[in-house]
Amino acid sequence: MIPPRNIYYMLLYAWGHFIPGEIQTVGSDESPNLPTLLAGILNARIHRLLRRGIDQGYVSSIEDLRAPRGRLKMTEMVGRQTLLRGYAVCEIDELTPDILHNRILLETILRLAGEKGINRGLQRELKLTAARMRGVSRIRLTGDVFKRVQLSRNTAQYGLLMHICELLFHEHMPDSQGEGGSLVGLAQDEVRMAYLYEEFLRSFYKIELPHSKVAKEQMRWEAKSDAEALALLPIMETDVTIRSPGRVLVIDAKYYPSHLTTSRFGTERVHSSHLYQLKSYLNHVSRREPEVTVDGMLIYPQGPFAADLRYCLEGHNIRIATVNMGQEWQDIHNRLLQLVDFPADDN
Repeated sequence: MIPPRNIYYMLLYAWGHFIPGEIQTVGSDESPNLPTLLAGILNARIHRLLRRGIDQGYVSSIEDLRAPRGRLKMTEMVGRQTLLRGYAVCEIDELTPDILHNRILLETILRLAGEKGINRGLQRELKLTAARMRGVSRIRLTGDVFKRVQLSRNTAQYGLLMHICELLFHEHMPDSQGEGGSLVGLAQDEVRMAYLYEEFLRSFYKIELPHSKVAKEQMRWEAKSDAEALALLPIMETDVTIRSPGRVLVIDAKYYPSHLTTSRFGTERVHSSHLYQLKSYLNHVSRREPEVTVDGMLIYPQGPFAADLRYCLEGHNIRIATVNMGQEWQDIHNRLLQLVDFPADDN
């Protein structure tokens, strides 16, 4: 089971918002669940914004005024004949905090303040924070609302907050009676956790290995056929490819309960499909780039048993390893860096 604190760190990396020292800000106290942890972080970061002054933007409104100001809307004035009544139609731009990203923040913390899964002390703090966001109105949250948010360099501090709000929005699912709601645990969603695990590993190595090129890479099938048949071939894409001078390391992120599978006869073996897939990637890279050393690795979150298996298969160094995602974050950090540092001629 991955602690909420560690899921948060994974999210920071996956969202591209991890900065050195960030692991110190959450502290060592265990959070009972991820929504409570995210709510606490969201509340603390909004407090920082309020101390600096929340972002404001110009919002346009059209009004009928006896004393004109702003831009005159001549077409509407003629069409409605407002001058006969002594009014001018004006478009006015006013600087206000009532802008989309502030409204999303307010709505999210008010929702959290009413959630059963959030402790009462934090609920009270969230309500007090909401009361400080004067001039900001509520909004009906939908998935499309988050796509409309446009941030600039000056409002980059809202980026992480919008990610947290969007995650909490998607975590909030109606109960079986369609009344109220409950916060569904991200950690219990195997599909989303597998995606997060892959994104985390790729972003981790991209940040922590600044002198290497880290990315996912697509490979072309060495196949010949008509265009229609070729279009039906599945995409061959690595999870993580790390390129450094003279070496390519291909990593497959496998969010599975164990690095081993049990046959019908009760024999434990490494997942054959995972190994075949990795070998296919390595062979493709070697054929294209015969001058470089091509290694591979399968990384699993640690199940019942830790593993660090090394093989030399057809000239490729392959490592099958687990990472205990339940331990202290600094230990996870060190383990992941140690894994990619194994020498090419180790076997």
